[in-house]
Amino acid sequence: MRSAWNEREESEQPHESNDRAWQLVEGLAQGALKEQRRARRWGIFFKLLTFTWLFVSIGVIYNAMQVDVSGVPTSTSHTALVELNGVIGADDVDADTVVTGLRAAFEDEGTKGVILRINSPGGSPVQSGYIYDEIRRLRGLYPETPLYAVVMDIGASGGYYVAAAADKIYADKASLVGSIGVISSGFGFVEAMKKLGVTRRTYTAGEFKAFNDPFQPQDSQATQRWQQSLDTIHNQFINVVKEGRGDRLTEDKDVFSGMVWTGEQAVELGLLDGLGSTGYVAREIVGEEEIVDFSLRLTPFERFARDFGAGVASTAVKVLGLNSLSIQ
Repeated sequence: MRSAWNEREESEQPHESNDRAWQLVEGLAQGALKEQRRARRWGIFFKLLTFTWLFVSIGVIYNAMQVDVSGVPTSTSHTALVELNGVIGADDVDADTVVTGLRAAFEDEGTKGVILRINSPGGSPVQSGYIYDEIRRLRGLYPETPLYAVVMDIGASGGYYVAAAADKIYADKASLVGSIGVISSGFGFVEAMKKLGVTRRTYTAGEFKAFNDPFQPQDSQATQRWQQSLDTIHNQFINVVKEGRGDRLTEDKDVFSGMVWTGEQAVELGLLDGLGSTGYVAREIVGEEEIVDFSLRLTPFERFARDFGAGVASTAVKVLGLNSLSIQ
């Protein structure tokens, strides 16, 4: 016969086994709960970090679009400086950027004269004209505040178009000045396509819509009409220069040929008023040696975002031979 002790021992074994199982289940549940809490905390942390980065980026971009004139001594006389450095157009030197700096310079009470320092080979005729017109408007609003253009390495085409609005223009003897002309360029791949056996299929609405397609033969009538447009813009450029320079220009017919001149040659042709640097003009012409920079500058982050987006489109246009019109 089995003893009472043995019977009691056998009856307790299932209870101990069940207790261990429940302890294991409870431990797993608590571990899973802790892991969920940990994951939730990390999720909240990264969300906060993302939102913080987003708000900081927005703040940086917003501040980059403002003109920082916090350090400008409005009660102290000075020469205001605005930079125009690069190709004039949306991809490099945006007209709004230059105009914003010019407005701030003229509006400042301490400004005795404004220097527009130009280092540009040209660019968009539209944006060049916009800057030119705004300079003329500001000179009308502030007749006691003169504006002088100072050319650095190059002030050609659209760069000179803008300079023509100034009261006087100065440059270095080795600066390149002029190039009063208009250019529209592209490529032609018609013969190459014939050799490769490639056929171009273009569908348009409008007789001359694809007149500049590099994969199709040139149309003589379209080419003639396009040349008329270039001549019209060239005449507008010539009239702007004549209006700005007046009787200071010589009668040399090559002035408007698109040729570029050195600083010394440009003085002889009446394209420049003299040779001198930014410091020279501020000190000797304006009479205020202290220079305050009113140029509106983009942050590296904003410049990268702009250049990346514009670069993709610009490259595609150039590869297809659909370059935009420019005065160069």
